[in-house]
Amino acid sequence: MNVLVINCGSSSLKFQLIDAVSEEVLAKGICERIGIDGRLTYQPEGGEKEKSDKPMPTHTEAIQFVIEALMNPETGVVKDLHEIGAVGHRVVHGGEKFASSVVITEEVKQAVTECNELAPLHNPANLIGIEACENLMPGTPMVAVFDTAFHQTMPEKAYMYGLPYEYYEKYKVRRYGFHGTSHSYVSKKAAEIMGKPYDQLKTIVCHLGNGSSVTAVLNGESVDTSMGLTPLEGLVMGTRSGDVDPAILDFLAQKEGFDIPEIMDILNKKSGVFGLSGELSSDFRDLTDAMNAGDKKAKIAMDVFSYRVAKYIGSYVAAMNGVDDIVFTAGIGENDDYVRAQVCSYLDYLGVIFDKELNKGLRGRQVELSLPGSKVRVFVIPTNEELAIARETLALVK
Repeated sequence: MNVLVINCGSSSLKFQLIDAVSEEVLAKGICERIGIDGRLTYQPEGGEKEKSDKPMPTHTEAIQFVIEALMNPETGVVKDLHEIGAVGHRVVHGGEKFASSVVITEEVKQAVTECNELAPLHNPANLIGIEACENLMPGTPMVAVFDTAFHQTMPEKAYMYGLPYEYYEKYKVRRYGFHGTSHSYVSKKAAEIMGKPYDQLKTIVCHLGNGSSVTAVLNGESVDTSMGLTPLEGLVMGTRSGDVDPAILDFLAQKEGFDIPEIMDILNKKSGVFGLSGELSSDFRDLTDAMNAGDKKAKIAMDVFSYRVAKYIGSYVAAMNGVDDIVFTAGIGENDDYVRAQVCSYLDYLGVIFDKELNKGLRGRQVELSLPGSKVRVFVIPTNEELAIARETLALVK
């Protein structure tokens, strides 16, 4: 069965068409600048990447162009829409309602809508993508795969905040966590590499990208994760602050005259390594170049990021009373050897023996970075959220 995987953002739409049985990627691409002008990038497997400017006032037009590209007589990979057996949609926030992926119904869409205020930049766009596909592909099964679902196994002691309990009862204010599809895929892959049962391992996954999170996976279940009610909590990220003293908000409001929306804009878009580097960049490649050229702020940003990752690893070792393996994944985790080396420099107490030479220059490859005799194994495993979504979709509609 061919599964079309859709990942909608507010002004973008990533897609992959995957043969969910062989797990071969048949085609992939992205629609960008939706609502502005529109640009489609499309690449069939084994073919050249094609770029074209196309008017995309809404996500409906974007989906239409994706379908046209997939069915193009010359470079397309399907001849008929019926060759697409199902569509898997990434949905960022499912709240407490969804502990697993579900076939999309009107009731499911209503429940996702009720979570909009918890993910205002993501959920509305995800819903637009769902409805656009429903309009253009009536009768084709649609599946929602939630970023938050994997973390619904967290115990209360991990997800509750130290706030009046009434706010949880009234508004469900709690830690939800994100990147669940990635954390699930990578932790399972690590168990496969180690040749051990997934439900008998203590794994820490470091999903490090522009948005970053760390998750403790105990016996195949998420028991704690660094992101919270929203993706702002936790690690220092590209432009997000991560954990800060809440009193800083009032302090800045008093000193600078900021209101809450202005402060939230600073925390979400002007902080993280971008802010720490003096607004040099949120891209770690730029920060690395600047650091190597002697830029002090760039080095501070890199070191603060790495230190925060190591702190979370330490806390999750305590949460699980041990750890068997630590995995780096996503854009930074897979490609930044400085960050990996800095993080692992804090892990001698765990008995980690880190292969510094193999780590140098390593980019985007699956590899073990721990040497024989290491008490904890360390891996780089490229994430594949699209494949994970395709698997979930196939399992539900098969």
